[in-house]
Amino acid sequence: MSKKALVCYFSVSGVTATMAKDIADAIGAATYEIEPKVKYSADDLNWQNSSSRSSIEMNDVKARPEITGEPADVDGADVVFLGFPIWWYTAPRIINTFLENYDFSGKRVVLFATSGGTDIEKSIKDLQNTYTRIHFDGGKKLNVGASKQELRAWASTYLM
Repeated sequence: MSKKALVCYFSVSGVTATMAKDIADAIGAATYEIEPKVKYSADDLNWQNSSSRSSIEMNDVKARPEITGEPADVDGADVVFLGFPIWWYTAPRIINTFLENYDFSGKRVVLFATSGGTDIEKSIKDLQNTYTRIHFDGGKKLNVGASKQELRAWASTYLM
């Protein structure tokens, strides 16, 4: 594996975090957690409540939840794996915040997502259409329990 990778992820319940750390372990990459300045509570995530924070954000294409913490070392990576849970059939708005805060010129951005049932295709298409200057190199919906061997086989194809 000749390219240097960084695994960035947003996770509320810990599922996406687990997958991100497993990918990083499998390919020997560093991780970066995309942390919201204001953490999400269970009430914030209630998709059945149109007044919940996540419902309001996802219904507003211009919503950009703030990120806190140290900046990601995107400059030091050739390939950025970017993971998130699928919300309302697409990437959470905090992923837009992240993408708008860094220069991905000359980098491959590989998406991965976790979801109970929704596939990743709409997320990929939405992000490609919004950020035409970024080279998105496909993506994959990952299932809980994927082996490190399976994750290494998938992720290493982007590092050649």
